[in-house]
Amino acid sequence: MKSSTKDQAEGMLHQVKGTAKEIAGKLTDNPKLEGEGTGEKIAGKVQKKIGQVEKVLEK
Repeated sequence: MKSSTKDQAEGMLHQVKGTAKEIAGKLTDNPKLEGEGTGEKIAGKVQKKIGQVEKVLEK
């Protein structure tokens, strides 16, 4: 698997995990877990965007 595709897939995985943590934090009234989820979601978006940029530069 190309690194750009791998970055995009991992980025999407982190976004999904982050969203799940964020929702779990809201439901359990746990601001720390909610914050972790938000951070992981943002990191996932960044990693996905890096994969997209790498894919464009490979062409």
